[in-house]
Amino acid sequence: MSGPAGHNPEPESKADASPDEWPGWAVLHLFCDLARGADIDAIETAIKQCQADDHQVVTAELLGHKGDFGLIGLGPSFERLRQLQSEVGHAGCTPRWSYVSVTELSEYSGGVPEAMKVARLRPTLPPAGMPAVCFYPMSKRRGADNWYLLSYEERLQLMIGHGRVGRRFHGRVVQLVTGSTGLDDWEWGVTLFGRSFDDLKECVYEMRFDPASARFGEFGPFVTGTVGSPGAILSSLSRR
Repeated sequence: MSGPAGHNPEPESKADASPDEWPGWAVLHLFCDLARGADIDAIETAIKQCQADDHQVVTAELLGHKGDFGLIGLGPSFERLRQLQSEVGHAGCTPRWSYVSVTELSEYSGGVPEAMKVARLRPTLPPAGMPAVCFYPMSKRRGADNWYLLSYEERLQLMIGHGRVGRRFHGRVVQLVTGSTGLDDWEWGVTLFGRSFDDLKECVYEMRFDPASARFGEFGPFVTGTVGSPGAILSSLSRR
């Protein structure tokens, strides 16, 4: 599947470095309840200040019982994202669930064009024209079908096939896959942005028939919402 559209320019100090040498960006997903009497202005200000500090913050109005307000923060500093979490928490935005991960290049990305590597490590989010969003964590299975007992070549071929299925959704769905081994309960976090919820549903459905998922994929809970500006979402939620 194609990586997130576009990318941020790298600092001059990395101008001569290959993306393979870049450190991953910190990524924090927060799924929150908005308390009655929450300080909407303070929440919006905290988000804008984090963005001004060279971080991106995507906001979404969530569907279902898993929260009201979703934030996806990403950038060079986990400490800055922790500060954002504290600030929105103090203002009445209480996390119900979270996920911690980093942007990364897959070990199977040796033949991937440089532009796609940049997009995976330094994505620009959210992609334009894709208001539907979902997030889920996943791991590779270790049961009768054990991903980690396969040879590298076997895993590589499976991932090439997996990517081939994903590319059918180019222009309809953009994914951000981030690594969380040693950082959170699962091995990867997957964020999908789509033109519509039907696009997200069809993409995940088709990918599950691919052997890399059908035999070896373990999926966690899904959180779904609609991307929007912090001000518009918070204003809508505060009226409820």
